Amino acid sequence: MFDAQCVSEIAIVAKELGIQPEALQAVAEVESAGRIFAEVAGRREPLIRFEGHYFDRLLGARQRQMARQNGLAHPSAGKIRNSRSQQKRWNLLHRAIAINRIAALSSVSWGLGQVMGAHWQWLGYASVDALVAEARSGAAGQVRLMARYIDKAGLIPTINSEDWTTFARTYNGPGFAQYAYDKKIAAAYQNLKNQSAQPETSMLQDGENTFVGKEEDSNSGWIRAIALSAGTKFRKAIRTGLLLISKRIL
Repeated sequence: MFDAQCVSEIAIVAKELGIQPEALQAVAEVESAGRIFAEVAGRREPLIRFEGHYFDRLLGARQRQMARQNGLAHPSAGKIRNSRSQQKRWNLLHRAIAINRIAALSSVSWGLGQVMGAHWQWLGYASVDALVAEARSGAAGQVRLMARYIDKAGLIPTINSEDWTTFARTYNGPGFAQYAYDKKIAAAYQNLKNQSAQPETSMLQDGENTFVGKEEDSNSGWIRAIALSAGTKFRKAIRTGLLLISKRIL
């Protein structure tokens, strides 16, 4: 689950793109499994995935042979395995950088949107280093990077029409159905929409005197106790009744 800051950054970028914040957040949640950063050598870093088939493709013959011998490159996707540990993935990246830095950075998917470094020029960055710097700058940078890809790929209409199958096919590639990306995004989106549609219950849960006015007298203390102990099913009804009662008391 994203923290409040990340949700806020997503909402800002979504507004700029002209899409619903819940839609952009749903995509981000599925792509990142709700994580934004990993602790790597004492530093907060974006989540990465090293793609050995990209690295293989971007290298010259001599470096390709060296990379293959060191288990860093393969012509087929998925043959170079990524550890669950982000620290080990970054170690893998650094080993690849020792062979060819630009090719290595281009062979990584970066941040909560898992955007490939190889897309740097297509996305309008000055270099792959600029794309990587965006991803490493923080939550806002990761959201901007993902949004730039969505915009450039022409996926805003598919998001606004909630056509998650077309979106996933373009964003995740032809293997999207195997991992049910479209269904996962659709479910995440619906869940977020349901949450935003729920009546506000925080006024009955926090310590603020919101439902009886700023000045709570001795007669209304018992009202708070009832509200706080009530189950979720009855809170809406209680809130309505409390507003009427509090007017009479005050």
